[in-house]
Amino acid sequence: MTQPADAASAGIETLAFDDALAELQRVVAELEAGGLALERSIALYERGVALHERCAKLLGEAELRVKQLVAHAGGALEAIEVRPDEAAEAAD
Repeated sequence: MTQPADAASAGIETLAFDDALAELQRVVAELEAGGLALERSIALYERGVALHERCAKLLGEAELRVKQLVAHAGGALEAIEVRPDEAAEAAD
């Protein structure tokens, strides 16, 4: 999915995951608070979509790296499948 080439997506392609996620959380909070003009709400929504796409892209890339770089004790590398729900369970 391509991002719109307008002000809503300006600078997003260079954001690190943590920065994009933090900004997405701020956008969502502002939208949830309400009381915004229609144009501001639309602009925030568009930026939120672009931020979500950036986060999804970076997570996908990270998942591929993990699949490719799992080392066993003997030093052999093996590709494994990692699902987000399994990663969350392992972190608990």
